[in-house]
Amino acid sequence: MAWQVSVPELEDRLQCPICLEVFKEPLMLQCGHSYCKGCLVSLSRHLDSELRCPVCRQEVDCSSSPPNVSLARVIEALQLPGDPEPTVCAHHRNPLSLFCEKDQELICGLCGLLGSHQQHRVTPVSTVYSRMKEELAALISDLKQEQQKVDEHIAKLVNNRTRIVNESDVFSWVIRREFQELHHLVDEEKAHCLEGVEGHTRGLVASLDMQLEQARGTRERLVQTKLVLEQFSNESHHEFIRKYHSMVSRADLQQARPLEGVFSPISFKPGLHQADIKLTVWKRLFRKVLPAPESLKLDPATAHPLLELSKGNTVVQCGLLAQRRASQPERFDYSTCVLASRGFSCGRHYWEVVVGSKSDWRLGVIKGTASRKGKLSKSPEHGMWLIGLKEGRVYEAFGCPRVPLPVAGHPHRIGIYLHYEQGELTFFDADRPDDLRPLYTFQADFQGKLYPILDTCWHERGSNSLPMVLPPPSGPGHLTLPQPTKL
Repeated sequence: MAWQVSVPELEDRLQCPICLEVFKEPLMLQCGHSYCKGCLVSLSRHLDSELRCPVCRQEVDCSSSPPNVSLARVIEALQLPGDPEPTVCAHHRNPLSLFCEKDQELICGLCGLLGSHQQHRVTPVSTVYSRMKEELAALISDLKQEQQKVDEHIAKLVNNRTRIVNESDVFSWVIRREFQELHHLVDEEKAHCLEGVEGHTRGLVASLDMQLEQARGTRERLVQTKLVLEQFSNESHHEFIRKYHSMVSRADLQQARPLEGVFSPISFKPGLHQADIKLTVWKRLFRKVLPAPESLKLDPATAHPLLELSKGNTVVQCGLLAQRRASQPERFDYSTCVLASRGFSCGRHYWEVVVGSKSDWRLGVIKGTASRKGKLSKSPEHGMWLIGLKEGRVYEAFGCPRVPLPVAGHPHRIGIYLHYEQGELTFFDADRPDDLRPLYTFQADFQGKLYPILDTCWHERGSNSLPMVLPPPSGPGHLTLPQPTKL
């Protein structure tokens, strides 16, 4: 016949009603119910009246209860070899078969019936074990998920650390390379300065050596004349008188021009003051470390109809008559402006504009998305960063409000330096290539493409008709401004 009950279910049915554990030394009462021997002994010890079966409440005699041998053999057959003995209660010496939910501790069956845990909610150890195993499994699962998150975080930290170290190594290499180039430039400037001083010194020393040679020759002639006159003084009276006038005349002639000119001291003036060496060299180095000048051309599609471009679109001049040009969205229709054909959206760039002797002009950069129709709002808030000259007297930066610029003299060439990522746009007086003088710097958070812009300004009766020029990078310091021709 097939078994209908599983071993776990059979174990549940072989539990003592008192300790709720598998029978240990089971005894059978007269009523037919069985209990652990230890449970019956403990129960009878704590009862003053007759013993009644806890299940059927029938009066029984504990002393005449025989061992339930068949049940003991079944239990023995179910027990696995090597199973540890259950822990017993310290008070009743019964197995700890229950778990007090209130006090969170293991107790025996008598502790739940008679001890300090009466009326507390108790749960069989097997149920608590299963529940705690599930809770532990859930906790382990949560910890596993947290561990995965921590592992991912550690991996990200390791990758971040590796990236930082790699980027640091690359940047350190760039620093060493840049400083090597700076050292090379400094050495070149030092050699240039020393060569200038040595050349100047050689010229001065050569002039002094020539004068010294002439003075020594004159001194030698004077010594010879003195010796001749001393010998002549020993002549006889008649010879002395007869030769006196000729000898004295020769001596007077030698004394009349002892040196060719009057002594004039020479000063050592190398053209570079000691206190200005660092500043002068810094200015030269600054020009050398700037980006190579851009080779720019003007974009005819953006030019105002009055503007005339020439010389390969590098020269612009405001004419008297408007040109016939299509009214394109990118063309200026009010301000006499034109853009360069190239724009910049990253990196460092430097270019120059020759403004010559114009009395009015404006230049700088403009956002590619800025409006080109109608009167322009010339300010950084509207995407324009400009400086300009007004009425040949006032230099100003177009901010809000405008900023007067203390410009010395009238620069004919303006340098513009754009550092896109650093958000800097600097204007220079570039008349002297080795002595760039900063005029003004805009600080901004550049976004989008920026285009160089030239504003020739309207000329009143031809008073401001001179052109503006984008010189080639390798061109001379000052260009001869050509006469524009119409397109």
